[in-house]
Amino acid sequence: MANSKRGPQPGSQKAKHGGQAVRQKYGSEFYAKIGKKGGESVKEKRGPQFYAEIGKKGGESTKRQQGSEFYSKIGKKGGEHSRIGSDTTELVNKAKSGQVLRSRVINQREE
Repeated sequence: MANSKRGPQPGSQKAKHGGQAVRQKYGSEFYAKIGKKGGESVKEKRGPQFYAEIGKKGGESTKRQQGSEFYSKIGKKGGEHSRIGSDTTELVNKAKSGQVLRSRVINQREE
């Protein structure tokens, strides 16, 4: 069956070139803007439950393909990332206030 839509075949090199030209002309924010409009349109037509349904289907599909251990693994990674992030944020805040420098000087004196 022939493609009845205008333009190059999706996924082809010509289509990729066209997408790059649009990004150059309008900027990457353009894609975020049209994506948001599309999402709002779908939400209006199908309702917010639609996203819950497709999310559940996607989660079930991922579980079938990757196994339940996959969620445990990414959960641990997420926990480590957020712990590291909060430690870094705390360290940066202490550095801004001068507390890190003072505590290092105090620790060196105690040694």
